[in-house]
Amino acid sequence: MTLTFHHINFVSKDVDKLHEFYTDVLGLSDIPIANFPRPPETDDKGYGGYIRFATDGVMQMHLAERDLNVAYKNGQHINPVERGHIAFRTDDIISFMADLDAKGISYADYGTAFAKEWHQVFFYDPEGNIIEVHQQVSATN
Repeated sequence: MTLTFHHINFVSKDVDKLHEFYTDVLGLSDIPIANFPRPPETDDKGYGGYIRFATDGVMQMHLAERDLNVAYKNGQHINPVERGHIAFRTDDIISFMADLDAKGISYADYGTAFAKEWHQVFFYDPEGNIIEVHQQVSATN
């Protein structure tokens, strides 16, 4: 199982202003939203908030609209768009979740509720920072 740093997620009330800062001031490039297919939000699953993306060519910034109800809506105990998170990509999410289980670390398994092509789990570090680990999976309809 491998694990690589993938993105930083910041949340904001003004996503466009934040995106403008990272692209204009820091010179990051825009990543079109079309590169991130999302399943439709329903009454009890998903996230329909506004999102923009930027990159330096390797590292990504995911800039998302804050939504304090996401965890409740999805039946989870961790809200990844309450105050943001850092994210890592793995090639074996099942083994990674088994490692978390073995270490007694509670996590929220969102599956593909937010991204059609990513199986995502979220958990806390010892200081309460939210960490995402995801695996790229086949797109689902």
